[in-house]
Amino acid sequence: MIPGLKLDLALRDRITANLARLEVRKQDRKGSKHAAVAFTLVDCSEPAAIANIPFRHQDCDQAAYILTTRASKLSSHAGQRAYPGGRVDPGETAEQAALRELAEEVGLRLDPACIIGRLDDYATRSGFVISPVVVWGGKDLSLTPNLGEVERIHRVPLQELLRDDAPILESNDANEPPVLKMPLGDEWFAAPSAAIAYQFREVALLGKTTRVAHFDQPYFAWK
Repeated sequence: MIPGLKLDLALRDRITANLARLEVRKQDRKGSKHAAVAFTLVDCSEPAAIANIPFRHQDCDQAAYILTTRASKLSSHAGQRAYPGGRVDPGETAEQAALRELAEEVGLRLDPACIIGRLDDYATRSGFVISPVVVWGGKDLSLTPNLGEVERIHRVPLQELLRDDAPILESNDANEPPVLKMPLGDEWFAAPSAAIAYQFREVALLGKTTRVAHFDQPYFAWK
């Protein structure tokens, strides 16, 4: 395990400083629906319960992020991996929308002071521009899925983002940019969620300025 991924103030300060150095790129939202998602940092007090990710009881103080499986009865993107999020309502900022959706989808109500940065906007094939908001959730949190939207909540160790086999790039078409996926245990998840996770890894954890908006999504995520 790479050291320095305990959910503590040192990690918060490092991530906050790295995100502050990123000049966030916004996408043109004309003709698109604006959405925000919360990339939320919590502890590993519960196993990910997903894709056979190794988990030991003594790892519970390690940092994780919240990933959900969307409800199977949703009209769009049913069953896909996603972060808590949704449309930005009129008069809302992306930060306000991310916190609202975090409360609505997983029952986590946080103060605006918990927001520690932003990542680049990502435009989806389905007509959304997603603004990722990085949120410090903290320890000893109780998460409850809104079953109308979320089938399951997963706490995925940040260590998963640093695997040697990440990212996975696959060709969609000779004339299209590669599809970006991120490994998840013995499975994977794809952009847009994977693109956000990969940029978080590169910027927030490794201090780089990697951009991801050009990476594509698999066909099943286009609708």
